[in-house]
Amino acid sequence: VDSVRYSAVKVEIDRTGRRATLTIAGPSSMPPASTDAMLAEGADYWPLRVARELDDAVCHLRINEPEIGTLVFRTEGDPALVLAHDAFLDANAGHWLASEIRGLWKQVLKRIDLTAKSLVALIEPGSCFAGTLAELVFAADRSFMFAGTRKGDNKPAPTITLGAPSFGAYLMPNGLTRLETRFLGEPQSVEAARAAVGKPLDAEVAEEMGLVTVAFDEVDWDDEIRIFLEERASFSADGLTGMEANLRFAGPETM
Repeated sequence: VDSVRYSAVKVEIDRTGRRATLTIAGPSSMPPASTDAMLAEGADYWPLRVARELDDAVCHLRINEPEIGTLVFRTEGDPALVLAHDAFLDANAGHWLASEIRGLWKQVLKRIDLTAKSLVALIEPGSCFAGTLAELVFAADRSFMFAGTRKGDNKPAPTITLGAPSFGAYLMPNGLTRLETRFLGEPQSVEAARAAVGKPLDAEVAEEMGLVTVAFDEVDWDDEIRIFLEERASFSADGLTGMEANLRFAGPETM
């Protein structure tokens, strides 16, 4: 099997390249008007559905695809809709289902943290790395952001939009947020990120703030990404993870 398809998550496996690309589709509509409407949607409610599907996809790749050494995360959709669903969950944090959905996302993101594969995020035109989905960028060992748009492509230039969940709702196994881990010993950088909540950050700003590993324009993107992924495929996935985990779990000593 070279692909696994869910309703909002698509997994494409490149066995020669020893990598799997997970593409997450953002919501297609605004959040429900009330908690009763959320309950009526049940398992089909977008944040719950995506969390379940992403969890299943990661478990499948961990257990059934030991030769796949790199996971590439992509998103497609409207960042504003992702933020709207986050805001709905925040506004109804006392409701049992909203609370359980937040708890499930925390578990799924921790499972990604603890996945023994190289993690890569590609922030491309038309992506929706905002709010909760932005955590995938901060969970990744390497994150690459496209600067601007492609000629002849009508997809909007990519942005990263930070949301409130990145500052406490989704703690890592080390007890820190992913941003606190990323900026270990740099509280000023965490505060600068907090001050940018809700603001779409383009590639230049995101790179300057340290939110992504590097940004490439159209001239360099295809070759740089290809070379990086080919390089990853040439190394032992276990060996890479052993080195990268030293950075992935920086901070307090854990078991």
